[in-house]
Amino acid sequence: MYKAQFPTDYTPLMDQKHTEKAIKFVKDTFERELSGELYLSRVTSPLFVPKGSGINDDLNGIERPVSFPVMNMDNVIMEIVHSLAKWKRMALADYGFSPNTGLYTDMNAIRPDDDIDAIHSIYVDQWDWELVMPDQSRTLQYLKYVVEKIYGAIKRTEFLVGEMFPVCRPSLPENIVFIHAEEAFEQYPDLTPVEREKVLAQKYGAIFMIGIGHPLPDGVLHGGRAPDYDDWSTPTGNNRYGLNGDIIVWDTVRQDSLELSSMGIRVDHESLERQLDMRKNPERKELYWHKRLLNGEFPQTIGGGIGQSRICMLLLKKAHIGEVQASIWPEQIHAEAEKHQLHLL
Repeated sequence: MYKAQFPTDYTPLMDQKHTEKAIKFVKDTFERELSGELYLSRVTSPLFVPKGSGINDDLNGIERPVSFPVMNMDNVIMEIVHSLAKWKRMALADYGFSPNTGLYTDMNAIRPDDDIDAIHSIYVDQWDWELVMPDQSRTLQYLKYVVEKIYGAIKRTEFLVGEMFPVCRPSLPENIVFIHAEEAFEQYPDLTPVEREKVLAQKYGAIFMIGIGHPLPDGVLHGGRAPDYDDWSTPTGNNRYGLNGDIIVWDTVRQDSLELSSMGIRVDHESLERQLDMRKNPERKELYWHKRLLNGEFPQTIGGGIGQSRICMLLLKKAHIGEVQASIWPEQIHAEAEKHQLHLL
């Protein structure tokens, strides 16, 4: 059964011409705020990587990457990236970044198995970032410190967007609230993980859900994470697990939760081996990227991805990601958009 993608009374606050200008302003502003806050240098990143190298992000381990042979390289198979979660850490090592500095890049990907709805598309555009951590910073406190830096960049961008485009009134709370996935489970054991996020995002306005990927007491994961980039199995305070999480806010237009970023402290030698064993993927230790990590060639880092189109949706008060991103949409969604007198990109 088709589910409506737009609120019944939805009307865009600006036409497409002004929206395009606003998209450029949002992206330029947030990129500047993020790079300044975390001391990140912009780098050029790949659109594709060699199949079987272990460099591509496996997401939940079931999504199919787009692949193709390269004729003039003996038809070696390349894969369109899902994200640059692993590539960034390798780049920090190869480029010789020092502690407390890092990189960010415009990441464009194709995920053909993703949902297609108001906030999902098979085309993914995000700011991928990675920061070399100082010694002794592998802690929950440091994770929270970086999250607050990112949230501060989002808040400042929201303010500047409101100054430039007064119809887009700020709605985010002053502070972000930290909640562990197990705490959310204890508060709402009868709800699904997605329903818990919605309730908590509406209650607080902005939350960081800690511990994505480790089984909850009922055996269910709050959300999927690959075993070889975020550290979701290291015990933190109160014996809860996880040094990773998601930034989730309340979307006042859709009246629903909206995940803006997945991020975390990256695996070290110990947590990589533990998580590969937990997911029954020990063979990945023999891949190029994994061998380099296990050999101690990579620095300890924290990193993540921040959705460009979702930031634009949120700050420009849009109801559908297709209003700020060019992709493909089913005919039913196009028909519904026309009823609201708008055209999806």
